[in-house]
Amino acid sequence: MTENSQQQNPAPTTELPTQYAPAEVEGALYQRWVDRGYFTADAKSEKDPYSIVIPPPNVTGALHLGHAFQVTLMDALTRRKRMQGFETLWLPGMDHAGIATQNKVEQQLAEEGKSRHDIGREAFVEKTWQWKNEYGGRILGQLKRLGAGLDWSRERFTMDEGLSRAVQKIFKDLFDDGLIYRAERIINWCPRCLTAISDIEVDYQDDDGELVSLKYGEGDETVVVATTRVETMLGDTAVAVHPDDERYARLIGKRIKLPLTDRTIPVVADTHVDPEFGTGAVKVTPAHDPNDFAIGQRHDLETLTIMDERGVITVPGPFQGLDRFEARSAIVAALREQGRVVAEKRPYVHSVGHCSRCKTTIEPRLSLQWWVKVETLAQAAGDAVRDGRVELHPKEMERRYFDWVDNLNDWCISRQLWWGHRIPVWYGPEGQVVCVGPDEEAPGTEAEGWTQDEDVLDTWFSSGLWPFSTLGWPERTEDLAKFYPTSVLLTGHDIIFFWVVRMMMFGLYSMDGEIPFRTVALTGLVRDEFGKKMSKSNPNAVDPIDWMDAYGSDAVRFTLARGANPGADVPIGEDWVQASRNFANKIWNATRFALMNGATIEGPLPEPSQMTATDRWILSRLNKVVAEVDAYYDDYQFAKLSDSLYHFAWDEVFDWYVELSKTTFMAGGEPAKVSGRVLGEVLDVTLRLLHPVVPFVTETLWTTLTGGESVVVADWPKDSGFRDEAAEKEIETVQQVVVEVRRFKAEQGLKAGQRVPARLTLDGTALAPHEPAIRQLLKLQPAGEDFTAAATLPVAGAEVALDLSGAIDVAAERKRLAKDLAAAEKDKAQAEGKLGNEKFLSKAPDHVVDGIRARLAKADEDIARIQAQLERLPQA
Repeated sequence: MTENSQQQNPAPTTELPTQYAPAEVEGALYQRWVDRGYFTADAKSEKDPYSIVIPPPNVTGALHLGHAFQVTLMDALTRRKRMQGFETLWLPGMDHAGIATQNKVEQQLAEEGKSRHDIGREAFVEKTWQWKNEYGGRILGQLKRLGAGLDWSRERFTMDEGLSRAVQKIFKDLFDDGLIYRAERIINWCPRCLTAISDIEVDYQDDDGELVSLKYGEGDETVVVATTRVETMLGDTAVAVHPDDERYARLIGKRIKLPLTDRTIPVVADTHVDPEFGTGAVKVTPAHDPNDFAIGQRHDLETLTIMDERGVITVPGPFQGLDRFEARSAIVAALREQGRVVAEKRPYVHSVGHCSRCKTTIEPRLSLQWWVKVETLAQAAGDAVRDGRVELHPKEMERRYFDWVDNLNDWCISRQLWWGHRIPVWYGPEGQVVCVGPDEEAPGTEAEGWTQDEDVLDTWFSSGLWPFSTLGWPERTEDLAKFYPTSVLLTGHDIIFFWVVRMMMFGLYSMDGEIPFRTVALTGLVRDEFGKKMSKSNPNAVDPIDWMDAYGSDAVRFTLARGANPGADVPIGEDWVQASRNFANKIWNATRFALMNGATIEGPLPEPSQMTATDRWILSRLNKVVAEVDAYYDDYQFAKLSDSLYHFAWDEVFDWYVELSKTTFMAGGEPAKVSGRVLGEVLDVTLRLLHPVVPFVTETLWTTLTGGESVVVADWPKDSGFRDEAAEKEIETVQQVVVEVRRFKAEQGLKAGQRVPARLTLDGTALAPHEPAIRQLLKLQPAGEDFTAAATLPVAGAEVALDLSGAIDVAAERKRLAKDLAAAEKDKAQAEGKLGNEKFLSKAPDHVVDGIRARLAKADEDIARIQAQLERLPQA
């Protein structure tokens, strides 16, 4: 009824321990998978390729739940594709993480009382490589702990020899095509790390600052401007107003006095200014603000840099040598003394950028940097999604993608660091600028007056090449021919702009217009169970290794996958991991029970005519689930496929099929053999379906059940098309009877396992063959000669009469129910009284009235339920 490649395997001989102990099996299983080469891809294979490159974690990083989340989903995709017969490559690697790694080594030097400048560039880079080899890459070992089926034979590093060659090659190509240039622009500058940083490396947070309104000019020619960065006034070179603002029309083109300086500055008209905001006039500091820089460009304003790279004021005068924040207070005091401060608002809460590494406040700064001209590259990246060559999941993310890529500014790619890919540009003694490719020699020596650019490239520059540089580009390798374009990129929606777009631009440029991946599957972020962002600085941060130690890797994986709705954030709490651990235990115990009761995969499946309706029902449901899970995988609906498998395995297989089949197994004979084969088939397929998400427990159980080599290389189940709607309807009726009687027993205060005499009238219904199973599930004894029907339940065309004498104290139960009924009737009367009071209704808020209506509805439901229970009870 399902396609099963393992039918000819010998009967299993291994017995399962009574309890599943993840810590005792996970490490050994993973090493066995690696040793057997299951994760190693073959570029010479004739199988269809399926490839994914891992978003490279920082070499300084440790596994956090965000990593574990995305790695779990990528592992599920690749394990399924491997089982489907694809030549599957999941390529691992790490990013050199320029600023983060340099900070680590500088901290080590600081402990020795040194700086990088004390030992020089060459020694510092050598020391950083030593740090990387000794301490870096801890996260890769943690990924193995999680069960990630990565091809470790192809592990890459963004600064290994091959990737460094790729970086130099694309830089040279872009330079020669006029797409890389050097220019002065405003950049994000970190005064602590002493480098430009990208937008992704800036964290914005609300800080308590101050908003100070200042009076510029003298007499009738005064203008009031407001600023949160008073110290930058030393670099003002204009005041700007809107050209249509009549308040300032007389001043446009004139020069006014800049306080605390000997300078006058012009008043310029610019449409960027919002006349409705503040006073409608803004100070313009072109060297220290990106918007002001643009105004300065339009009006040919002077650019004055007023502080050095550490944020210290350099303007000659009383403020020279002060830190920017010290200068702020001193300048406000000086302006206040001159009567120039019109208003002060503090605290003034506003968004301020901070370096994501060291938390220092970012300083916008005019700086000479290297840039990528992105216009044509970004257009190509947008077109690839628009014309369908690259598909985004979920589709609603396309709008955000286009909003970004269609408005992309030129990209600052130079960093003032020593750790990273050094810019391959040399400057000559006569002002020459020469870019050197990977197979070219430097144009001259230092002795001849040639020097290499001191800066290194932004980390995102090298990681932007990741899908093809890791496969051997710029050489035309077998790996590149086989596995490029990659099949899917799975990553968080938070880096769609900073990494996904970069890879699209560079891939289309370097690979002759060929896309880097066919699909981009975007995930949300992992949050705590209350939806709050997890952070190391908050007590809600979780080390996934701790959860793996406590509950097993499968439990962590299943919890993460079950919360993975496309593009949506994922809340996770320890209770949910415990529940997933319980699921793993349920799979273990149910499979152990099945093996002890004759479950087998020996021989072909019996013909449907030899099976019970219960057998045909579970096989019909099994094939539907196979089809359902395939559809969810193809749509990257990990939460839905996990939920589907959870409910099928726990509810339908273990709680219903196994329980309904117990009487068949106990009776023995040919029916028991048939059901044993069916149960073996169902477990075989279910374990294979579960394997990509929970690989460890399924490997142990599947190899024990089937005697097969490994579920990692077993065939992925296929829907055979077998359906039996009649059997499904029949078993649904059985379930209806069992659920209804269980509910009645619970309402009467009977324990689930408490046995009561019962008479079942099932003749003429499809329920008749199931009477033994129904009695077994409901703990119903045969009706004796002294049987007295205390309650008769009509269910699904049948009747179930129960004798409750001796099972419950009828008088006490009637008394309890009567008390509950009185309380419900009192609630109803009170609610009706309030809702019938027009004066109350006219004054009460809507939410209060809605609450009372809900209370009335609840009282009506309780009354109906209690009255039904009383009617079912025998007379006392």
